[in-house]
Amino acid sequence: MARITSFFLMILTIECAAIAKLAGAQEHELPAYLWDRGTGLPTSIFGSYVSEGEFIIYPFFEYSIDNNREYQPAQYGFGASEDFLAKYRSLDGALFLGYGLTDWLALEFEAAYMSTTFEKSPADTFSTPEKIKESGFGDIEGQIRWRWLKEDYHRPEMFSFLEITVPSQKSKMLIGDPDWDLKPGIGMVRGFSWGTMTLRTDLEYNRESSSLDVGETAVEYLKRLSPSWRLYAAIEGGEGGAPDEWSLISGVQWRISDLVTFKFDNSIGITSKATDCAPQVGLLFTPRLR
Repeated sequence: MARITSFFLMILTIECAAIAKLAGAQEHELPAYLWDRGTGLPTSIFGSYVSEGEFIIYPFFEYSIDNNREYQPAQYGFGASEDFLAKYRSLDGALFLGYGLTDWLALEFEAAYMSTTFEKSPADTFSTPEKIKESGFGDIEGQIRWRWLKEDYHRPEMFSFLEITVPSQKSKMLIGDPDWDLKPGIGMVRGFSWGTMTLRTDLEYNRESSSLDVGETAVEYLKRLSPSWRLYAAIEGGEGGAPDEWSLISGVQWRISDLVTFKFDNSIGITSKATDCAPQVGLLFTPRLR
């Protein structure tokens, strides 16, 4: 019996080695600059890419904590334009969908159901309510993303995107978005032996104010540790040109199978107006439709 067991263990070891060798050979068919991310297009989700014919389904939860959310009572219809600091909490359940139409064009859609609480500053003596609670669907947005220059050994990848946010919850103060927002943007990606860097920025057009402003800018880092694990980090902010609204995002991805990846992010505010903390957790499903 011991000899039979040893024989089967030897066969199993040989088979595992052969599978590992085959997987390694397939991975090394990619050039070194694609090792971290593969051949897909960058999505708006940190550290995630979508290939031609691939469908991304990403349900996730996010909890935001901000103990110094800047506001003016006039924003909520209570007359004063003086700045105060409120306590803010938000629990969001969201769904992200993405699809790679071609190897250079992808579509995205995202919607979230939000439950938010606002507690006004003790220094606010105006008629602002002591506490405001709101729930319902928040931002509903879509994106078109296209790659117009592929990376090679001598140049980075270049891509552009257009984000469209539709009006929603016009009567609500915390989660409402009364008008259309358009955000055209541009980015580049470059892979190195020590990781992959992405730089992106956008402009924001708000129909209500009829103005074109500087939107968000982000510098992202992605590192693949193994076929199953990837780490990433980013600095993101500057919306509206604000120098005091920047966050540090860090995260990990665990690829459970070819179709399922566990994803955990955490955003920490590093400047005064940024949200203090916003952990996010979800499962990313990547079935192929063709």
